[in-house]
Amino acid sequence: MGNARNIAFWVVLFLLILALFNLFSGSGSTLQSREMRYSEFVEAVEAGQVSDVTIDGEQVRFRRGETDYVAIKPEDAEVTDLLLANDIPIRAEQQEQSGFQAFLLSLLPFLLLIGVWIYFMNRMQGGRGGGAMGFGKSRAKLLTEKQGRVTFDDVAGIDEAKEELEEIVEFLRNPQKFSRLGGKIPTGALLVGPPGTGKTLLARAIAGEAGVPFFTISGSDFVEMFVGVGASRVRDMFEQAKKNAPCIVFIDEIDAVGRHRGAGYGGGNDEREQTLNQLLVEMDGFEANEGVIIIAATNRKDVLDPALLRPGRFDRQVTVPNPDIKGREKILNVHARKVPLGPDVDLRIIARGTPGFSGADLANLVNEAALMAARVGRLFVSMVDFESAKDKVMMGAERRSMVLTDDQKEKTAYHEAGHAIVGMMLPKCDPVYKATIIPRGGALGMVMSLPEIDKLQLFKDEAEQRIAMTMAGKAAEIFKYGEDSVSSGPVGDIQQASQLARSMVMRYGMSDKVGNIDYAEAHEGYQGNTGGFSVSATTKELIEEEVKRFIDEGYERAYNLIKDHEVEFERLAQGLLEYETLTGDEIKRVMAGEPPQDPDDDEPEDTGSAPSVTAIPKTRKKRSDGSSGDPEPKPI
Repeated sequence: MGNARNIAFWVVLFLLILALFNLFSGSGSTLQSREMRYSEFVEAVEAGQVSDVTIDGEQVRFRRGETDYVAIKPEDAEVTDLLLANDIPIRAEQQEQSGFQAFLLSLLPFLLLIGVWIYFMNRMQGGRGGGAMGFGKSRAKLLTEKQGRVTFDDVAGIDEAKEELEEIVEFLRNPQKFSRLGGKIPTGALLVGPPGTGKTLLARAIAGEAGVPFFTISGSDFVEMFVGVGASRVRDMFEQAKKNAPCIVFIDEIDAVGRHRGAGYGGGNDEREQTLNQLLVEMDGFEANEGVIIIAATNRKDVLDPALLRPGRFDRQVTVPNPDIKGREKILNVHARKVPLGPDVDLRIIARGTPGFSGADLANLVNEAALMAARVGRLFVSMVDFESAKDKVMMGAERRSMVLTDDQKEKTAYHEAGHAIVGMMLPKCDPVYKATIIPRGGALGMVMSLPEIDKLQLFKDEAEQRIAMTMAGKAAEIFKYGEDSVSSGPVGDIQQASQLARSMVMRYGMSDKVGNIDYAEAHEGYQGNTGGFSVSATTKELIEEEVKRFIDEGYERAYNLIKDHEVEFERLAQGLLEYETLTGDEIKRVMAGEPPQDPDDDEPEDTGSAPSVTAIPKTRKKRSDGSSGDPEPKPI
């Protein structure tokens, strides 16, 4: 349909141009000629003042002096005999050409209107599914191998999810294997997981492995301001899919259209709910959709309508979590295929140092490392580049252009030294990975703590020690400068400590006085909650008392640790003032009164590029403990 409209448009445009050409080429001399009465023309001929006469139907064009004239002859006039009698040369135009020209000129207004109409209709259509006349058309795009074939080899770190979906691939390849025993392939599979874990990539890999057509569409593409458009698009999408069966239809961010019904402002007539109703019918209604498999992705499963999740629609719900250490190593290997790596790069160490990273985060890490290596002119990506890229991703880019006074630097150093020394002294705290007083992101300095293994649980003693480490920055400022000189720097620390303490009391049941009751939904203002069931004033007061108790105990614990290790605290603060950035091993050496770099170590090897912006690259490069974990920057 779209090709036919384009052809018609160009045909009309060609005829329009042809008519305009004939109009101006054939009658150009007429437009520039002056009119003369026929009687005056006869007098001029008899007087010998006329030359170069052209007869064009009823028109007689001639030259009189230096001026061109035109006259209209009567039907019974014998112009030819008059001109021959006066020995004037005559030229005649073909009558067929003038008639055709007149016909085209008569059609010119209609052709112009038709051409303009076709042009604007084509513009409004804008392709399939777009424009005023295509609201009800599906916007699903058919991906082919031109967009790049993706297989399971390109998906790493989510082996369990791949195993769940391999059966779908096997059915698309060999449906008789299941149908002969009466088995039916699941109608749909719902991929649930945090952003960036590879849900879309996994869906494309299924289509790539099976070698079937792959339609992709976003949940927001169904919904428009016009009632019934979304339902029409759902019907059209399934019609396309049936024509290309067996195939896969992938709906990304299905929560945009699949939310609980009855929650919208329009009630049952809400456009989004009508779209959802049509989707429910198409997936499992009276008419079966043989060979059409729906794969959807969302990170908000809790808001989806229960009817969408029942068997017969989305029979399988596959969780796609953030990868573990083995998965991260596999993902890094996939993304590092096109990156020339240096001999010192160990992807397993990088994987151990990036827990909590999704597949997209790891891809960004590899890209940042490649950009840093290219920026300094290296021929390959070294381990130093990966460490710098990891610091940038976790803590933000360094802001070395920020001008700080000596007093601000000193207070920042003591603040971060408090975090670091308390983190070193408490055994349940995550190992300190790096401390810096170089401004990064929105912080003037920070301490990074990374767990040695992936953390799946949080225990009470661990949470209490984490609160103590969080409040150690403020405790260090008060210990060094007094209560009257404390700054606004601990604002981020107070937020983190308050959030953890509230979770301990209201969600984790770690308070004996409050008990094992979940008060998170009842407490107005907790994590954006504005509703939920009410609680008594006594219970609210008890909750706040317990939250305050956890924070106060953590603060006192941090203050006492700093007081008991005043010498190490002072050494670490002065070391940060001198070196600006220290790694975990360097912090231990500075606290023991030793220089951060072992004098027996060799000088840093030459990588053929500018030196790293971080201090003492050799000692940082030596860190091989693989400490890792969810980054918890402590902003000043």
